[in-house]
Amino acid sequence: MNILIDLLPRQVNIDGIDYDINSDFRTSILFEMMVQDNDIGNKEKIVQALELYYPVIPENLQEAIEKIIWFYGCGKEVEKGKGGEGSNKAKQIYSFEYDDDYIYAAFLNQYGIDLQEIEDLHWWKFKAMFKALKEDNEIVKIMGYRAMTIPMDMPKDQKDFYRKMKKLHEIPRSKSEREKINAIEEALMGNGILHDI
Repeated sequence: MNILIDLLPRQVNIDGIDYDINSDFRTSILFEMMVQDNDIGNKEKIVQALELYYPVIPENLQEAIEKIIWFYGCGKEVEKGKGGEGSNKAKQIYSFEYDDDYIYAAFLNQYGIDLQEIEDLHWWKFKAMFKALKEDNEIVKIMGYRAMTIPMDMPKDQKDFYRKMKKLHEIPRSKSEREKINAIEEALMGNGILHDI
């Protein structure tokens, strides 16, 4: 799928039947937050994911979950993570739960979009705009602090500043984008077989 030339999906086809999918950005934000919640069991996550995305839940639950993952990933194929212990894992640089006010302010500032007032904004549009936020937005600065690796040869006062900023804006639970998608797939599908509900 290409956001420039393809119409954004509001339905998915499962076993030859078109099912409406809740495409508003709020659904996918709730989905991401739900999957990251360790207090919710995997079976409950499956049920909640299906209820979040489908007004009418398809009979083929395996395919329904695969379509949720595809939709959440904005129709892009994401390469499976190869990293294990000790590998260079990217840090989570934003959190819809902890950065909600900064994200809200950034959309209002840059695009004039009040995320409280807009009735429907497709998830894929939201993600494209989120990725394109300018450097002068506070959330982009914060993400920069979180992503930064402090070089050994940096002057001490700069190191101290960046360490302070990293600590100040630390996210309590940290997962990279790929790790989040892996966790979503694992929580919803296990080893390729839909968990029993």
